[in-house]
Amino acid sequence: MTFDAADGGAVAPAIVLSAISKRFGAVQANDGVDLEVAEGAIHGIIGENGAGKSTLVSILAGHYAADSGEIRLFGAPVKMTSSADAIGAGIGMVHQHFMLVPNFTVLENLMLGFAKSATLKASRDEVLARMQAIARDYGLEVDPHAVVGRMPVGLQQRVEIIKALIGGGRILILDEPTGVLTPDETDRLFESLKVLKARGVTILLITHKLREIMAITDAVSVMRRGQMVAHLVTAETDRETLAELMVGRAVRAVRNVSATPAGDVVLSVEGLSAADEGGITRLHDVSFNLRAGEILGVAGVAGNGQSELLAVLAGILPPTGGAFTVAGRTVSADARSDPAEMRGLGVAHVPEDRRHEGLVLPFAMRENAVLGYLDEARGQRPWLIASRRMRARCQSLMDIFDVRPANPELRAAGFSGGNQQKLILAREHGAAPALLLVGQPTRGVDIGAIEFIHRQLLALRDQGCAILIVSVELDEILALSDRVMAMNGGRVVGIIDGADADRQRVGLMMAGVADPPPMPAEENFRDEAIV
Repeated sequence: MTFDAADGGAVAPAIVLSAISKRFGAVQANDGVDLEVAEGAIHGIIGENGAGKSTLVSILAGHYAADSGEIRLFGAPVKMTSSADAIGAGIGMVHQHFMLVPNFTVLENLMLGFAKSATLKASRDEVLARMQAIARDYGLEVDPHAVVGRMPVGLQQRVEIIKALIGGGRILILDEPTGVLTPDETDRLFESLKVLKARGVTILLITHKLREIMAITDAVSVMRRGQMVAHLVTAETDRETLAELMVGRAVRAVRNVSATPAGDVVLSVEGLSAADEGGITRLHDVSFNLRAGEILGVAGVAGNGQSELLAVLAGILPPTGGAFTVAGRTVSADARSDPAEMRGLGVAHVPEDRRHEGLVLPFAMRENAVLGYLDEARGQRPWLIASRRMRARCQSLMDIFDVRPANPELRAAGFSGGNQQKLILAREHGAAPALLLVGQPTRGVDIGAIEFIHRQLLALRDQGCAILIVSVELDEILALSDRVMAMNGGRVVGIIDGADADRQRVGLMMAGVADPPPMPAEENFRDEAIV
């Protein structure tokens, strides 16, 4: 696919992939994939989790070697056997999970792999000069002496982009770049991408968010089950068409229609406060009730106490004030709990950070499938964990939640983020909890899986489970919640009925406005589309 330049001539492709194939054991990750990307364009690649997107761009970035096929950059054939080859060819990649050393400064991180001068001082001066040039040319300004681990996530991602460009990159690959960003940070990222494009940088954007594809890309390619199934000009398509191409069927919006009223109070929270590891209070005097057969959605920009609320209710973080009661057990600063006790009380927890809190990545999926629920995998001798039961449980969960590949013996680290998320949800859902705490239920999950997860959560609610959902995706909160609770600065701003919630009203509450009026009837709508 090529595009016309301003002078009417054809723009040469920056990237041409021909018949790229890659197999990992029994899994055919890429199967004869063809792709052409115009120079100076923003080109999206979409597909379900496990469709082969990340494998394909990892081959282009030199992390994997293709089993067969050809790569051409700016018309010349190239061999990619290492990331050094890719960097030398002008390719930089920003991974979904940042490859930065948190305790190093920005400058020290940038020096890793790019310091070529004979002395340390000369290397520092060289990298600093390159950094300043990138800031000048692309508007990507970052304090070189800031410690990366203390920076907001959006700025950390900017450091990753600078790192990808500092070696003279002409092609930038971004793998799910907005999965950890707030809406404001996403907007700033897109502004940066537009500047990069205007300067001639070719950008490959891997994302599951179709709104972003429509907003920022010039062209989009669709992958399904390891194959490329469509190449489209973005302006000539729409989200519904792309969703159907990704999944292979029409994707329906999920509607929250509860057949029965909420039941008894399952969770009662009174004046709850909590502090982080540094002793800074993040949760202030939070009170609410959650009933059986009800979904309470917690809306708020990341960092406003939602994470701490989940951690306290799951028994991970002790409260410093107030209390909460579940299954007759009252937890307070003087009567602390832990995750094991919470699970025993019927509380299941899907953490926000699946890689560090939800899974043990070096473990096989069969082992991850019983984390926190080892009793269900024990045999006749209770001190032994039955491998056969563990595998059978994992296989059942994988089949029900369509985890791909459905192989319980594979390590968790080898699965895509979306499939990791589905396994965690399946594990906690399968425990038949009385109370389910869910942090970011569909972060990094494809459009088909979002529809499936939403339906599973609503079905569990209809079975009488009380569900607390924390999500930075406002559309998700509006689509699922029976009631919406907005948080700002660690405090509850207000709680409203889901039927009265709309984007403007909840958005104002997230900003700290205690009781904004609903929108006029003709403008008041709940965005039920998941595409």
